[in-house]
Amino acid sequence: MVLLVQYTLTFASVLILVALGGCISERSGVINLGLEGIMVIGAMGGALTMRYLPEGSSDIVIILAVLVAAALSGLIYSSLLAVACINFKADQTIVGTALNLLGTAGATVIVKAINTAANPDDVSSVVQYPIPKRAFMENIGSFEFNWFMAVTLVALILVWMMLYKTRFGLRLMACGEHPQAADSVGINVYKMRWAGVLISGALGGLGGIVFITAGVSEWRFEYGVAGFGFLALAVMIFGQWNPIRIALAALLFGLFRALSNVYMGFDFLAALNLPSQIYNMMPYIISLVVLAFTSKKSRAPKAEGIPYDKGQR
Repeated sequence: MVLLVQYTLTFASVLILVALGGCISERSGVINLGLEGIMVIGAMGGALTMRYLPEGSSDIVIILAVLVAAALSGLIYSSLLAVACINFKADQTIVGTALNLLGTAGATVIVKAINTAANPDDVSSVVQYPIPKRAFMENIGSFEFNWFMAVTLVALILVWMMLYKTRFGLRLMACGEHPQAADSVGINVYKMRWAGVLISGALGGLGGIVFITAGVSEWRFEYGVAGFGFLALAVMIFGQWNPIRIALAALLFGLFRALSNVYMGFDFLAALNLPSQIYNMMPYIISLVVLAFTSKKSRAPKAEGIPYDKGQR
């Protein structure tokens, strides 16, 4: 049971961070379908930082350096989405899909190039990072606490406060609901949408590094992030673009994903003798079922996905 809770919180942390990123972007009016690729790039930035940090670095230095590198990598990569969709008014669905394909392929090529430069016989896309276990994990009794859980809680609180308690958040949401009205009162819609996409990229990058460091000390980048970017979008929709509801939805989806790691520890599940692949598929099946029954009641930001035209009224 302890392991189930531990894995649930770990996977929920990933989903919360990435779904919050998608929420902020869509609240500004830009659909960020590129979260999968952003997660991969953020994971690469964080993993390479861990790989090249000097041995003997303090835990706090490791944690801060990895967080900053992952967030910055995701932020920079998401700027491609912002340029294409905000400045050039490109189709947001197509650009997001392209970012997903480019992210995994680009990370694989970059990591292979780095490995080959260090060792001509090494053509793998594996990044090994032996440091993070001691830095990110704390044993509390039989429970293994991941410091990323605390980071996720802080991010959740900050995003909620930003959206509902600050002038910036209210202006951001106005740009996703009625950008022409926002512009008429002096709000720069382009800048607000840029801010939404960049914040989305930073949170997506953090989600990527949390995903790959959850239980391993190396990662093969052609594997991507197993569809967690798309699963986070389902969590965002199920959570109705509300941070608190997103967190609750992430816990539900995280629970089903955690079952694939610990189902053998439950006699009633082991007795079913189902293949492990069935449990791996469960969060995605649940997402389809949940969205099928809740999509009619979804209240997405009215202007999401619509390029802003300053001359349109």
